[in-house]
Amino acid sequence: MTLGPGSSLEDVALAVAISLKSAGIRAILTGGACAGIHTGGLYTSSDLDFVVPEREERASVGQALAALGFFRTGNTYSHPAVEFVIEFLPGPLAIGADMNVRPAVVRVPGGVITGLSATDSCRDRLAAW
Repeated sequence: MTLGPGSSLEDVALAVAISLKSAGIRAILTGGACAGIHTGGLYTSSDLDFVVPEREERASVGQALAALGFFRTGNTYSHPAVEFVIEFLPGPLAIGADMNVRPAVVRVPGGVITGLSATDSCRDRLAAW
């Protein structure tokens, strides 16, 4: 998948999810980007937060994203032609103190992403606030 200036949040999320999955990395979309997808863009975010629970998998993230054109700057990954940055959070997946959160299948145009359910996404935004 080629990313460029017109790539939407969903495009970037799907491309990253596919690249990570192809590299054997289990990642879960969370935060404002997940809320943005669930709300059809009514909630906006300029970054995509993924939780990668396994330490070994986090070490391989850079290589998987480099294949898409992303480069690392500090704790974020940027792409020269994409307005969104990517951040990776250590696991476990949690919302506030609730660590009993189950990832869900999030449908986007062209595929599916593992992320928070719509309900958990709302809870996550409330916890962040």
